[in-house]
Formats: sequence, C-alpha cells, structure tokens
Amino acid sequence: MKTLGEILRLAAAFLQDKKINQPRRQAEELLAHALLLKKIDLYLQYDRPIEERELALFRELIRRKSQQEPLEYILGATDFYHCTIHVDRSVLIPRPETEILVDLLCKKWKGQDLSGKILWDLCCGSGCIGIALKKAFPSLRVVLSDLSSEALSRAMQNARLNVVDVEFRQGDLLVPFAGERADFVTCNPPYISQSEYISLSPSVLHFEPKMALVGGETGYEFYEKLDQELPFYLKDGGKVFFEIGSTQGNVLKNIFSRGSWASFELNKDWSGLDRFFFLEKQ
Repeated sequence: MKTLGEILRLAAAFLQDKKINQPRRQAEELLAHALLLKKIDLYLQYDRPIEERELALFRELIRRKSQQEPLEYILGATDFYHCTIHVDRSVLIPRPETEILVDLLCKKWKGQDLSGKILWDLCCGSGCIGIALKKAFPSLRVVLSDLSSEALSRAMQNARLNVVDVEFRQGDLLVPFAGERADFVTCNPPYISQSEYISLSPSVLHFEPKMALVGGETGYEFYEKLDQELPFYLKDGGKVFFEIGSTQGNVLKNIFSRGSWASFELNKDWSGLDRFFFLEKQ
C-alpha cells in the first residue's frame, strides 16, 4: 500500500508527462479533494497509507486532468471575490479578470447608498458578477439573466450557496426586460471571433461552452447590438460595465462613439491590457 507522498509524486510525474501545466499543484489539489483534506494536510500525513477506495477516486480525477479538463470543473467549484461559485460545463469558469471588474465597481461604489438602484447582469453564466456585487452591496437590487436555462440553474444554485437574494430572467440579452429600465448593467458577453475560437487552448476549446465564448464572425456582434438597444433600457445617467477582449478597445471606442452615450472609459487589467469598457448614458 503506497503512502500519500508516493502517490503524489507519481501523479505529478504522470501529469508532467501529459504536458499539464503546474503538475505538482494540480496533483495536490486533486489529492486533497479526493481525501477531503486541506493541501497542508497532505504533508502533515505524508507517510499515511492511502486506501484502495481513495486511490480509485484519485485515479479518476487524475485521468480527467490528464485529458486537459479544467481543474475547476473537476473540483466543481472555484473562489470568486469572497464567494464560492459552483461550476460545470454549462458555464464559463470565472477568470481573474472578471474579479478585477467586480473590484473596480466595488471601489467606485464604496460608501454609496445603492438602495432602490437596479443592476442587470446580462449573460450571467454562473452568476459570479451579480452575486458578488449583491453580496458586497445588499441594498442593490440585482437581476441575473442568460439565454441558457442550464446556466441559470447553476446561477440559482450559486445564489443560494452565497445566501444572496437576487432575481433571474431567461432570454436573449434584453428581451426579458421589455418595458423596464436599469441604473446599471454589467455584461461579460461572448466576444471571441470564430477564427480565434479554433486557436484556443484545449482546456477551453473542448470543455467550456462555445455559446458563452463566441460572439460571432468578428466577436463584436454583441457589443454592436447592445449599442443600439441598451439606451432604451437605461435610466438617464445609467451606466454600463463590460468585460472585453484585450485587443478590442479601439474598435469599441468607434462602436460606442455614436448614439446616446455621454462618455466612455477604457480600463486595463493587471497585465496592462485593455479589458474593461464603461459607458454612461446621456
């Protein structure tokens, strides 16, 4: 019977042979998950024999990882801005860049009374943006929407898990909000072009939902549609907060330079890349 330490070394070597990034860390995460331990406990119990039942479960997790499946899908959850977000293949895995977006908004709104204000989180996926903002600002009314019923089911689960009271709508972009107006809109829309999609890493291409990634032939289709429609769904002075592709900033300036927008603001991520596009209605 092999020990935890021996199994960890063998698993890390196996993942390295399969060209998996950070093989040791991945093996640690999966072994801790299989044994219901914290990672530090793996080393505190380094010489403990591993039971066959535990080993069988761990082998299955390692098999999935060796096929490039994202760690977050295997574990079933990820941390996101003081929230635990459950994920599966029906929703995108929340990225650090999206956490930056939430952090920027939390800093903008710090100390403000948002009672009576309405925020719509379009293309909500797992619900991470709307749920994190509702947790940070309980007085804000938050409505999450998505075209995918599976994504909405996951977002509902995450709202319950994080004990926040938010609303849900199913439909294409603004269709579920006919006759209504919001103070704020957040949206991380599909913004990858068809040509970019086929060059994505296998862990994204083969596991994450294409519908949530590809915006169309150019990747700008969702932004162009929202440029035309959003002004009719915003209150005067309403604000919009997009996550965007790192090369899309200049084109979005052109798209949103016409029409009903009083101003726009382009923000960068921690790598210095264009990543967020903020709008204010006249």
